[in-house]
Amino acid sequence: MGEIVVELADVRYRYPGAGSDSVAGVSLQIRKGELVGIVGPNGSGKTTLMRLLLGTLRAAGGTVSVAGKPIDQWGRRDLARIIGVVAQREEPAFPLTVDQAVFLGRYPHMTALGGPKRADHEAVARALDRCDVTQFRDRWINTLSGGEWQRVRVARALAQAPEALILDEPTANLDIRHEMEVFELVSHLVHRDRMAGVIITHHVNLAARFVDRIVVMNHGVAEASGPPNQVVTREVLERVFRWPVEIRPWRGVPQFVPLTSDEPDDEGRKHET
Repeated sequence: MGEIVVELADVRYRYPGAGSDSVAGVSLQIRKGELVGIVGPNGSGKTTLMRLLLGTLRAAGGTVSVAGKPIDQWGRRDLARIIGVVAQREEPAFPLTVDQAVFLGRYPHMTALGGPKRADHEAVARALDRCDVTQFRDRWINTLSGGEWQRVRVARALAQAPEALILDEPTANLDIRHEMEVFELVSHLVHRDRMAGVIITHHVNLAARFVDRIVVMNHGVAEASGPPNQVVTREVLERVFRWPVEIRPWRGVPQFVPLTSDEPDDEGRKHET
């Protein structure tokens, strides 16, 4: 297993005025060469956990460390050289070509007075190639499909040359083909390039197929954590999502099927919702 890039130890956070913690005592290590999926129902604490990982929220308790250093000791530019982020939503503020959009990922490495260097152009070319969007480099980003735009956003994060890649719901509003392409791309990048990867998603079945470890969030706590075949179980999913499911294997990977509220499972059992 690779070295730890991001670590949370007993982290807690409560939003002002809230009656309970949004994240309550979560510990998590993200290592190089490992893709971790964070899943859970709405309001379970997934997005808050990501903000704590990135330092945009400051933990009220516990510690968050990046590359062995407390996150509050990192400047934003230096942190961007370690962690690349693909946020859940993004509306381009002004017209850009694909090449220009990906080049934005190089700004953490550039000085205020210096222009792009050869290393910056090479990093952008590599990122475009690794995400298979080189053929789009001269197109305006507003002409891209949803799946193409997501791949460009991943390329921009890769242009930062980070050690970790964090994605928040990267397949939201994508069709099946583009969902699969994004998960395949991220898995390939993390495992081939030995990056630390975190993907926050509602798609438990896709996570089970592509990630090395799943963390199931529920009311701010890590309800379960481990390899997919240990976490994607009827007991865990029904407890967290409060809905009856049936687990079916697919080539050695557990996949869940949601049942109707009065539908028995394969053993004839009905489950209360």
